Amino acid sequence: MVLIESESDDEISVIEEPNPPRPSSSPPKSTEAKIDGGDDSEGFETASEREVSDNEEEGERKQDAVENQEPQPSDNPEKKEDQVEAVTDVESSQKEKALEDANEAKMEGNKLFGNGLYEDALSKYELALQFAQEFPESFELRSICHSNSAICYLKLGKYAEAIKESTKAIELNPSYIKALVRRAEAHEKLEHFEEALTDLKKILELDPSNDQAKKGIRRLEPLAAEKREKMKEEAIAKLKEMGNSILGKFGMSVDNFKAVKDPNTGSYSFSFQN
Repeated sequence: MVLIESESDDEISVIEEPNPPRPSSSPPKSTEAKIDGGDDSEGFETASEREVSDNEEEGERKQDAVENQEPQPSDNPEKKEDQVEAVTDVESSQKEKALEDANEAKMEGNKLFGNGLYEDALSKYELALQFAQEFPESFELRSICHSNSAICYLKLGKYAEAIKESTKAIELNPSYIKALVRRAEAHEKLEHFEEALTDLKKILELDPSNDQAKKGIRRLEPLAAEKREKMKEEAIAKLKEMGNSILGKFGMSVDNFKAVKDPNTGSYSFSFQN
């Protein structure tokens, strides 16, 4: 049986009275504990002491774990440099291999072209371009392959494709005379005389002694002038047709208007006639 007596607000006494004796082999136990505002635990550990002790032990274990932890090795700059150099070496070897393959494909294309196998030659030039297209420093090789593809298309009579390939070659190398010659030839085949003249004049700027360009200009200038005149006549005919459709509503036609060409400028003036 337990009795609780309140002596004051700061002190609580707990007295445990022994229970009636029971038959047992061991003698009965009696315990008296007094708890007050002072330190009267007499060797017994209170709950707050246990918590503090547990926290201290946990802190000591964490500190020991930190102290016993082995330091991690720091990044090695020399190792990183070696890795970068290794990657650079691999990329360099891959680039060399790709350029070698591109040159080999181009040479095979040249042989096929020499044998008149233009379609097969085209496939080799396209393969060479695939090998070399990722490397900016291969612009000269790529320009040659585009120009060679252009002459293959010329031989096959595919002039529009020849113009496209020549243009790609010129974009990579604006002073590439062979590509300019091939594009001028393709333009001439399609009767694009003005465009062909532009390319031939560019060739003369780059090489004033180029006889092929000089001959081409002499041959194409009258053809270009004739085509311009023909285009004017076609334009006038279309205008007359359109004018008649409008003037007809008023009982007139374009025949009531006389066109006079100015020999100096080549332009026309119109005057009304009854």
